[in-house]
Amino acid sequence: MKKYSINNALKFWYLPLIAGILHISLGIWAFLTPIGSFLALTVFLSIGIAAAGLLELIYAFSNRKSLTNWGWHLIGGLLNLIVGICLVSNPGISALMLSVFIGVWLLFRSIMATINAFEVKRQGERKWGWLLAAGISGVLFSAMILWNPVFMGVAIGLWMGVGLVILGIIHIALAMILRKLKTYQERSRSGFNDYIEI
Repeated sequence: MKKYSINNALKFWYLPLIAGILHISLGIWAFLTPIGSFLALTVFLSIGIAAAGLLELIYAFSNRKSLTNWGWHLIGGLLNLIVGICLVSNPGISALMLSVFIGVWLLFRSIMATINAFEVKRQGERKWGWLLAAGISGVLFSAMILWNPVFMGVAIGLWMGVGLVILGIIHIALAMILRKLKTYQERSRSGFNDYIEI
């Protein structure tokens, strides 16, 4: 009896983990960076966002036959890559425009996390609620950024840090869930039918 929609072993489950660690590292760095180094913050974060997008594109293409929702990962990776390239190519971008970019980017990624939470729930994962909570938190936070981007511009480092840490947590939670699903799938394929707690 097939209880989940993942047809083959998930390849490269650790790429969302790497992206999550990268996002959290960037978020912590954003907390610690004074507002005077805004240009350096923009370039550094832009490169990090583009790199995370590249990792997600690799993940999406390598799992296109295994994941039913691989297209969302593809779109998310493309969005990360485009936002990163736009920010790198315009280092003098204003705090207001950066706030709008970050708000839209975080909104899309958070909606993706919410969709992934329900996909993971269909796979039988019990802790899908954490991913859903992180996704909803990201949607609320991005709505706050988009509602008042000037407020975001005042404390750009702090708010970017919060957004990036939330996004990093989403990626790490997804990676851990995918790793457990992959382990379960490998065990069931090898004839080991013992129940594993995920």
